[in-house]
Amino acid sequence: MSVLEQETPIPSYLRPPNPNERRWGTVRYDQPSDSWIVEAEPVVIELAKRLFPSCNARIHGQVRFRANRRNAGELNWLMLRFPLDVADAHQWEQARRETIEHVVYRAELNREPRPVEPLGMKAELTPFQKEGLAYLLHNRRCLLADDMGLGKTVQGLAMLSTAQLFPALIVVQPHMITNWVRETLRFVSVPSPPDEVVLFEDETTMRNRIHILRGKKPYELPPASLFVIHYGLIDSWKDRLIEAGFQAVIFDEIQELRHTGTQKYSAASLLSESCPNVIGLSGTPIYNYGGEMWSVMNIVDYHCLGDWESFTREWCFGYGNHQIEKPALLGDYLRSEGLMMRRRKDEVLTQLPAKRRVVQAIDSDHKVFDGLIEQAVKQAAELDSVQDHLERGRMTRQIINDTRQATGISKAPFAADFVRMLLGADEKVLLFAYHHAVFDICMEKLCDFYPRKVTGLENQREKDAAIDAFMNGETNLLLVSLRASSGLNLQRANVVVFAELDWSPAIHSQAEDRAHRMGQIDSVLAYYLVSDAGTDEDMQEALGLKVSQFVGIMGDKAETDDERLLGQEAASQHIQRVIGKLKARANKGKRAVERNT
Repeated sequence: MSVLEQETPIPSYLRPPNPNERRWGTVRYDQPSDSWIVEAEPVVIELAKRLFPSCNARIHGQVRFRANRRNAGELNWLMLRFPLDVADAHQWEQARRETIEHVVYRAELNREPRPVEPLGMKAELTPFQKEGLAYLLHNRRCLLADDMGLGKTVQGLAMLSTAQLFPALIVVQPHMITNWVRETLRFVSVPSPPDEVVLFEDETTMRNRIHILRGKKPYELPPASLFVIHYGLIDSWKDRLIEAGFQAVIFDEIQELRHTGTQKYSAASLLSESCPNVIGLSGTPIYNYGGEMWSVMNIVDYHCLGDWESFTREWCFGYGNHQIEKPALLGDYLRSEGLMMRRRKDEVLTQLPAKRRVVQAIDSDHKVFDGLIEQAVKQAAELDSVQDHLERGRMTRQIINDTRQATGISKAPFAADFVRMLLGADEKVLLFAYHHAVFDICMEKLCDFYPRKVTGLENQREKDAAIDAFMNGETNLLLVSLRASSGLNLQRANVVVFAELDWSPAIHSQAEDRAHRMGQIDSVLAYYLVSDAGTDEDMQEALGLKVSQFVGIMGDKAETDDERLLGQEAASQHIQRVIGKLKARANKGKRAVERNT
């Protein structure tokens, strides 16, 4: 018995087999497959194949267990009933000791979470996020299922940075690619890939270490530390990704893999099997039925819940049924086995500020944007030749309004996708926008959530009915105009989303306060959705928005006359920058035409 076993009570299934009992076969380690191979009498092989669906049972007379801690525990348990001769005794004993240490420490973490200080990070983590980091570092194949807005992204990045699990792959929804790149640059000092000659570190150097995979035709991967791909491409890229030797893969919003039988799911399964560290992130791993949890967890750790037939027979209401009979029992099992960590907002509310403001980068349709601003580009090119002061002012306002609308419309479908994710997590959402065309797109794309709206076009009866529907729980989504929110009491909302920006900080602060009011018992989370197209960049600067975090200019106090004048002056300066960009676009187009003629 080892010193560890003498000092620490361990689970009975991890104790060594009796050396004096009969031997039923042998177990040996196979280096090429990184597996433990059991060759034994038929009764042992047959029982192992029935008990352990995760083992490789295709070969007659043997079973293979991948060499990991979970399988080491299962194999030791089998050997207590049917002792085996161990060909690689020293290696087996080391694997068993490591499994004991892992299981004992996991139980301690479950009883009393222990924060871990992250390494290589640019931002300070909250205590509960440091506890999440400790969990991820100890359980290298697991699901982080924290509520929306508790920082799953930063905890995942902290794990990569602290354990230096590079190169790593992030698999995301299409509209979240830009945000992951920005969040990585904000939070992590991205290490240099092998053979990179580092003269000095700056944001460009860091950005070059992050590669976004594009297109369905695989190409040679460039030297990078972090790779980002969206779910729609992983099937086309699966062979190249499996060969890449990633140290970790993070499946963001892993509920995208809740349906088996698809090429996307098969590719994700192969990718997970090829990687030693696999983390799933999702506040909503279950959309419809509890059986979806099997699909998600099967990607995180293959057959950790058995095969589908066994899972449905024992956990659900019968063979092939998707409805879990005892959901709480399944949740307890996943937590106790180090397979899932979940914290709700109400559990960590004391660590959260009353209002949290986050700039969320989303994509936009550049073709739609380019088509919508053709007239604005033309007018910008003509602006300098207009002599009449009033006409110049009118044209300037028209150019900016057209560009703002083009910005809003081009990103509206992606904003709707983001809101859909929030609603799937049962959040109560106020969606603010400015242009009616943006409202129309969002209403159409989110119609299955029965949204209501207060946009300034409704009469008082319609406005009151929409507000009542939201406050009474008939819908979890209310669309509100940025300029029509004054005086509304909507404290049922716990998330505020700005699909479009306004030039005035006070407008946004007032909109946030529709939810952050007396009677609000939650921490209000405000998302500012920004894209790299159109006016967003300049409006961010005018509002005091940094790349990924809201700055204190949007404080919780009324805007003074002086501050209003300063804000107007800043907005005017940024408006001129927008017009300058449109002029440059017009000149570029003019030069292209001249070259072609």
